[in-house]
Amino acid sequence: MDFRSRQIRLLIVAAALGLWTAAAVARLADLQLLRYSDYLARAERQQQRIVEISPKRADILDRNLQELAMSTSLDSCFAVPAEIADNDLVARLLAPLLALPPEEIATRLSSSRSFVWMARKLPPATVRRIRQLNLRGIYFQKENQRFYPKRDLAAAVLGYVDIDEKGLGGIEYQLDGRIRSKAARMLILTDAHNRWYESADKTPEAGSSVILTIDENIQFIAEKELATAIEETRAKAGTVLVEDPANGEVLAMASWPKFNPNAPAGSPPETRMNRAVGALYEPGSVFKIVTLSAAIDQGITTPDEVVDCQMGAIYIAGHRIRDHKAYGLLTVSQILAHSSDVGAIKVGLRLGAPKFYEYIRAYGFGEPTGIDLPGENRGLLRRVENWTPVSVGSISMGQEVGVTPLQMINAVSAIANGGLLYRPHVVLALRRASQVEQEPQVAPRRVVREATAATMRAMLEGVVLNGTGTKAQLDGYTSAGKTGTAQKIDPATGRYSATQMIASFVGFAPINNPAVTILVQLDSPVGLHEGGSVAAPVFRRIAQQVLPYLNVPHDIPVSPTTLRAARRSQASEAADVSDFDSGQLTSAAFSPGQPEPISAAAFPVSASGPTVELAAGGGISIPDLAGRTVRQVTEICVQLGVNPVLVGTGTVQEQSPQPGALVRRGASVIFQFGRPLLRQAQLRTHTRFHKAAR
Repeated sequence: MDFRSRQIRLLIVAAALGLWTAAAVARLADLQLLRYSDYLARAERQQQRIVEISPKRADILDRNLQELAMSTSLDSCFAVPAEIADNDLVARLLAPLLALPPEEIATRLSSSRSFVWMARKLPPATVRRIRQLNLRGIYFQKENQRFYPKRDLAAAVLGYVDIDEKGLGGIEYQLDGRIRSKAARMLILTDAHNRWYESADKTPEAGSSVILTIDENIQFIAEKELATAIEETRAKAGTVLVEDPANGEVLAMASWPKFNPNAPAGSPPETRMNRAVGALYEPGSVFKIVTLSAAIDQGITTPDEVVDCQMGAIYIAGHRIRDHKAYGLLTVSQILAHSSDVGAIKVGLRLGAPKFYEYIRAYGFGEPTGIDLPGENRGLLRRVENWTPVSVGSISMGQEVGVTPLQMINAVSAIANGGLLYRPHVVLALRRASQVEQEPQVAPRRVVREATAATMRAMLEGVVLNGTGTKAQLDGYTSAGKTGTAQKIDPATGRYSATQMIASFVGFAPINNPAVTILVQLDSPVGLHEGGSVAAPVFRRIAQQVLPYLNVPHDIPVSPTTLRAARRSQASEAADVSDFDSGQLTSAAFSPGQPEPISAAAFPVSASGPTVELAAGGGISIPDLAGRTVRQVTEICVQLGVNPVLVGTGTVQEQSPQPGALVRRGASVIFQFGRPLLRQAQLRTHTRFHKAAR
């Protein structure tokens, strides 16, 4: 072969190699540059799976920074089915521990090769039993669980969350985006045979804690007295509100029936309703405050003007309206004190529909108050052009208008504070790390002149001293308010019921410098049903406890009996309102397998403390948790596998069984919380400073 032939062959081989190299480079360029993202996504789908796990929610605190909602850590169980040799065997072993049918577990295992949840947020005892089985392909991941240490206290305000920690009611829903951090992610990595070999957690930044205007001590008083009233009157439902009239801060918001937010699925939907913001009712005679204050503010009447109440009957557009009593001549003050419908109607007719409508809207009726809670009802108020000839008369005595308890107490607070309508609110501030961000508040608007408000306060005092509200009189404090007894509409007939009533009382104390406005509403009480008979006493019991707690000075002499009781209270650490009765307020550590909390009353108490069953083989030694907070006690007990029964607030003062005692797993340990005397004095000083700063 001559030189030229070899040269041609070499050129052919070089050209072939060049073409091959160019093709390879082009293919690599196509894979690495043009189609890189597509193939990377395919590889990630085959080799890894990102699973969202429950994020940690920030705390919800009362105004004194006591925890009302917090998050604790629990184990969730998941499986990598590719590592499991016998799905049916694993299903049979796990079924009794997870309380699930074996068929359901087997179906889950066959639904995926790389990852499947078995059960979420398991009790520590269940986790230990599953670990003891030592099953291949079964793993655990830490997740956050919402826990409400005070059980059903302020449940309607706090709300609740679902299994994924998403807020479904109350503040939990309203501020879900602020409280809830972004969902944490668990990265599941697998090899070519779908075998799990590594995981990584990405923990996002925590959310913002919420500081409420609610005072858990006042909330407890409100709920306790509401429950007592429900039991005494056998009412279907009820609401109690306590508001600071000087700024619109809601100090307590109680609804009945109520629910346990630790186990919301076990309660009917109607129990999860916040009646204070969502339940409409006709206010009845309480609405005469609006009627008479509007007329006085317009100069149409005065407290001393005498009105002929026509012996309890009046005709409007052919309709006869009867009074509850046959009154003759009454002053306007007496019309309010004795709650004369005829007298209120005659004043309302002189005021006229257009001007009356303006004042009703000015007081905030017919529109949302703007409170920072979900589910608020705007109320029911027809436009004035749609009023009938009877409307002025009906609305003057509190019919033909629908209000919420929150709207009603807010209107009365405007009378108490001198004529200013504030936007009610339950959120005081948001706290992120060490920074506290105060919630911006809307400037109040004037409803009536200050002189009108002062006149109405004096008239409302007459209701309590000489009228229908005498059972709202306080010992050591002046008080004022108005009773209401409104007929409900009978769904069967569409007419007012002769037996179903809404009994209410709304008032404030002390008169000259009101510290609190309190509303009590009872739905369908049995037997006595007048607001002055069943609602006014509840107002009295609540105010008589709340005013001393807020260190409000007496403005009238105190009876010797009350003075003796006060001296006994000062001599005892138990005098502090925050030391709750153990039979009324207890809570157990959250456990999905045991959602219902355990009451301290359920434990037989002997001289040595509650009876606790010891475990075979030694059991769990209870550590000394004196001085620990509610959160610390909860987290420690969850890790130990015992259920804490939390009584009171502050730090642990006593515990039973005593430290070092041996108990079985799942046993309940009672912790009595309280505050040292120095801490109580600091809190009272803080409260006085907070009120003075206003």
